[in-house]
Amino acid sequence: MSLFSRTVDLPGLRGTLRECTRRGKGLKRLSAGDIAVIDAPDINRAFAQRLIDAKPAAVVNVAAFTTGAVPNFGPQMMLDAGITLVDGVGADVWRHLRDGRKGVLTDDGELYQGDTLICAGRMLDTGSAENAFTEAQGSLVDHMEAFFGNTIQFIHSEAPLLIDGLGVPETGVEITNRKVLVLSPGPGHREQLKRLQNFIREYDPVLIGVDSAADTLVDAKYTPHLVVGDPSGIGSEALRSGARVVLPADPDGHAVGLERIQDLGIGAMTFPAASNSATDLALLLADYHGASLIVNAGSPLDLHTIFVGGPEATPSALLTRAKLGSRLIDGDTVEELYNVGSPVNLSWLWTLLGFLVAVAVILVIAGTSGDGGFTDNLIDTWNNLALTVQGWFR
Repeated sequence: MSLFSRTVDLPGLRGTLRECTRRGKGLKRLSAGDIAVIDAPDINRAFAQRLIDAKPAAVVNVAAFTTGAVPNFGPQMMLDAGITLVDGVGADVWRHLRDGRKGVLTDDGELYQGDTLICAGRMLDTGSAENAFTEAQGSLVDHMEAFFGNTIQFIHSEAPLLIDGLGVPETGVEITNRKVLVLSPGPGHREQLKRLQNFIREYDPVLIGVDSAADTLVDAKYTPHLVVGDPSGIGSEALRSGARVVLPADPDGHAVGLERIQDLGIGAMTFPAASNSATDLALLLADYHGASLIVNAGSPLDLHTIFVGGPEATPSALLTRAKLGSRLIDGDTVEELYNVGSPVNLSWLWTLLGFLVAVAVILVIAGTSGDGGFTDNLIDTWNNLALTVQGWFR
């Protein structure tokens, strides 16, 4: 959508534009009468209630309030509270939105910042919200029946692997009682790896790069212990980094990408399984060889993802994570443990500490440089300093 300006007076809801997220960014600054701009597909009751408590005049959603994947009450709650809802405006709004500026939301679902149109979407009413909820209910039931039917079939075919680890290769890497980081190439995995650097520095975990995430580890100056995935999508530097390479293979033993391994002249081992997810195989590998803790980064999985039906929401992913149980921790959770504030917030503490150390050093030097006692030496040093400074101005 191209931006354009209108010079006429715009009718509609007027308020301060506020960018808000599910994690709470912007909500504290959201006041009654403001226009909240969010990105929350299938908005849930909890987030909807937080918005209702802030009493905005309107909520503009980058995504759809209800995508049809899951039935959610959030839109009905906000409409019942008298909040105007517009959705589907698209992510392009973030390039033009200026948080804290005044805006106008028209009855046609157009959002203006000043006189400039920054996005447009669909106005949501009670009838359309209720229809979307009903349709989502039926869609979810159909999806979950198919999903769990496939899950039962997967259990039949992979019970020996899930129960006894049949087919898990020996890697030659010492994993027993060590912490393991499994990095997958999901959205934002590079940034997540940066945020996990304190965890890596403190615990020196076994690093497993999945598919192209092995390249991410190498680019970040880490040496992966294991690389799991199709070699055709992994760079030569990562494959030749000294990591043990594990190739996902069909149950009959055929492994895609074996030719590339042979061309590079490096060794590799195969991991035959019905699952085509290298992430799941990496997790099972760490579990079978006795990892004390497994951090899963770049491939999160929760109930909402299963409901929505994302590419990582497979029976294999669900059963693998259930097998690992309490030893499996999501990378976001580990990040929170090391989130002690930004350097900007702590800089004044370091400044104060440096000042106190400098003062202490000066006092010690001044108090011990002389033939008298500590106090006399300190006074003499101060007097000499004062006389020197006075001499500068004569």
